[in-house]
Amino acid sequence: MNHNLFATFERRMTERGDAPFITTREGRDYRYSDALEAVARLAGALVALGVGPGDRVAVQVDKSPEAILLYLASLKVGGVYLPLNTGYTSEEIRYFLGDAEPALFICRPDSLAAAREVAASCGGARVESLGTAADGSLMEEAQAATPVNDVLERGPDDLAAILYTSGTTGRSKGAMLSHRNLGSNAESLVEAWRFSEHDRLIHALPIFHTHGLFVACNVILMAGASMRFLAKFDPDVIFEEMAEGTTMMGVPTFYTRLLKDPRLTREATARMRLFTSGSAPLTAETHEAFEAATGHAILERYGMTETNMNTSNPYDGDRVAGTVGMPLPGVEVRITDREGGDHTPLPQGEIGMLEVRGPNVFQGYWRMPEKTAEELLEDGFFITGDLAQIDERGYVQIVGRDKDLVISGGYNVYPKEVEGHIDEMDGVVESAVIGLPHPDLGEGVTAVVVPAEGASPQEADVIAALSDKLARYKQPKRVFFVDSLPRNTMGKVQKNVLRDTYSEIYKK
Repeated sequence: MNHNLFATFERRMTERGDAPFITTREGRDYRYSDALEAVARLAGALVALGVGPGDRVAVQVDKSPEAILLYLASLKVGGVYLPLNTGYTSEEIRYFLGDAEPALFICRPDSLAAAREVAASCGGARVESLGTAADGSLMEEAQAATPVNDVLERGPDDLAAILYTSGTTGRSKGAMLSHRNLGSNAESLVEAWRFSEHDRLIHALPIFHTHGLFVACNVILMAGASMRFLAKFDPDVIFEEMAEGTTMMGVPTFYTRLLKDPRLTREATARMRLFTSGSAPLTAETHEAFEAATGHAILERYGMTETNMNTSNPYDGDRVAGTVGMPLPGVEVRITDREGGDHTPLPQGEIGMLEVRGPNVFQGYWRMPEKTAEELLEDGFFITGDLAQIDERGYVQIVGRDKDLVISGGYNVYPKEVEGHIDEMDGVVESAVIGLPHPDLGEGVTAVVVPAEGASPQEADVIAALSDKLARYKQPKRVFFVDSLPRNTMGKVQKNVLRDTYSEIYKK
């Protein structure tokens, strides 16, 4: 049996024939039959460009239907798809290309020359371009290529994708996801969220992230549904699209922005059947306000780069504010004593480390066997780094994070990476980066800096110095200066004290 995820998608796509798959506001539409033809041509281009089974295909492009077709083409030929955040700087891209050693790097058309220069300095990957209007050198290659009609044989544990997630030391880790990891999760979500070919998803998420790519697009493909592909989240556009849509997958920021708009009513959302939220915690306040305004209870779920989705509030039944629901079919969760180190499950109701096991759990970190061994246990459980408890009904509540992680606008930011860049600046002794409650982003990245004696760095200077070193979402929203950082008796910086001190700054 061929376990290639595209083999499953292809069967469903063939069944759907001329049914709509992707439509855009600009009037560029793909029926399923169109998509199959385009994927075959793109697969031909990948083969012609030297992509073979197991080769990485790194992609940093703006959102477009063709980017999704490229992902499918990579699956079809046995490539390993590696999407990269469009906000990454050249310095960051250099690390990813050097670490992943892709056979091919696809960039924006206007970045082609710079991308080729970067690629040449770190392994010499072939570089082509893809634009938002079906343009770029890759599309030219596809037009000239011989279509690939056969789907390459893949095993269940063969890699389908690598997604980089920030590491606690600042070094990004490549989470290796197999065909089974992605396929099993999509099947579970179709069932859990009652997706069918009649659904029309309002897709306003980025597609370099688990949420927008593997949750949204894979679910649509598995169900044979359609999606309205939006370049970004825009409330004006969302309200227009809800007249024809049936579902929307969002992050908390989407819902906080909609709640500020008087157009958010029961009438405006009458045709919608489901709103889901993830990538960052949804506050009970937002959940309750949205339900009061629309009659819809947002369905919150919990996942991460290494596992895709683990838990979900029920489609039928209580969607409990402040919880992420119960394990999806085939997924096991346990709460263990993080201090004990023996991973023994704690009694129901106690707070501890959340660990998950199932066909959704990744294969390990790319070229990091020691890190893999630390977080992926021999019994198959993955240590999430999140602290949680499970109530008497089986609902999981995330109560905090064991790792020093900030989630801003749905994106993971590890303070160590940001601190490393700040500490290298002239006139800086040390820094501490924290996440603080933010009405729009969930958490705002915030830096607290100790200047060197006689130095007087300015907030604007620190932020400007980071602009070409870090993706925008990683850059501090505010910078504060102090004589010294608070420390405990062991010398560890007390970030909890800093969070308390500056907790109100984004509420003003």
